[in-house]
Amino acid sequence: MKATFFRRLLNMRESGILLPLLALSLLIGIINPTFFKFENIMHVLKTSGFLFIPGIAITFVLVAAGLDLSIGSVLALGGVLTGMPLLAKVPIPIAILCGLATGVAAGLVNGLVITRFKIPSLIVTLGMMYLARGIVEVLTRGQPVYPLPEHFNVLGQGSVGGVPYVVIIAVVLGACGHVFLTQTRFGRAVFAVGGNEETARLSGININRVKTIVYMLAGGASALSGLLIAARVAAAQSNAGVGYELRIISACIIGGTSMFGGRGSILGSFIGSVFMAVIANGMVLTKISVFYQNIIFGLIIVLAVGVDQWKRARSGA
Repeated sequence: MKATFFRRLLNMRESGILLPLLALSLLIGIINPTFFKFENIMHVLKTSGFLFIPGIAITFVLVAAGLDLSIGSVLALGGVLTGMPLLAKVPIPIAILCGLATGVAAGLVNGLVITRFKIPSLIVTLGMMYLARGIVEVLTRGQPVYPLPEHFNVLGQGSVGGVPYVVIIAVVLGACGHVFLTQTRFGRAVFAVGGNEETARLSGININRVKTIVYMLAGGASALSGLLIAARVAAAQSNAGVGYELRIISACIIGGTSMFGGRGSILGSFIGSVFMAVIANGMVLTKISVFYQNIIFGLIIVLAVGVDQWKRARSGA
């Protein structure tokens, strides 16, 4: 029984990142046993949840051979355009819908410009990154939007049995994302578009619609993460999400999703998100200066892309 379990574990597509994650966690726990405390594990999962929620949608984008560099800025915009209505005494559900709608609208613009004008996704989403961040700065003048209602802040600060709401939301959305990506007609279309766009078109798949929808998902998921972060700190901050785009994309890639399309999984993106959170948490617990974090994350990005290239060359893709 045990041998069968370990054989299945090793044969999992995600084992390439799962095993290093387990080894890294064990090493950090040996250096500082605080790592294995329930409160710290929940903190790590909560931190990874903010990465994983947009990462679910970014998995769809990457599988479809797209790229979205605007997610960090859209995350901040979603938080701000949820927080500002709340300050104006707008009911919480409506304020949340405002934030989510803003993210979906940003994704729609990305998708339409990419598909209608045939502009590379790198350029379009880079432009949206600056556009969304600029709108945030104009609206906030660089100041945090606060105080936010306590009932809203519960979304980012509350828990059930010690498990943060953010973790529960991330797990539920991840499960839904997995089903949609692997068990639905739309999910198969996403893989087809990323695998070979011309073949997908000849098969009758509406390429433009698939691409537009995945960018809308990315915008909406980013805005959701943004408003949850705002709820966590009880303020919508203009600098929220800075650098998140590369961390989220890196989490997906090291989780096995190819940045060249046609391959990926939600589970892998989840493990990748936890891996990134464990590194950040481990550096704190092992008393490594935070100034080295960007160096390590930069190396991880290069390594992740290098491994992806190696896998493509090995498979002959």
